Amino acid sequence: TRISKMGSSRLRAGLYMPAISALTYNEAIRAMGERLRERGKTGKQIVCAAMRKLLNIAYGVLKSGQPFDAKLALAH
Repeated sequence: TRISKMGSSRLRAGLYMPAISALTYNEAIRAMGERLRERGKTGKQIVCAAMRKLLNIAYGVLKSGQPFDAKLALAH
């Protein structure tokens, strides 16, 4: 499976380090990364999935106006 080069390269570059940090310190994203590793995904694919998860979390927080809830993030 290849990682798509479509989309904003600046956005990808800006999300890379937050995704690495989230994989280390965020419980929900770390659990997702471990599940993906068990499925045989590569490190880059896991980081890209973490970047997407961060975007989805940020969008959800902005849209709902509710603070981030780790329990809700773990459910998805």
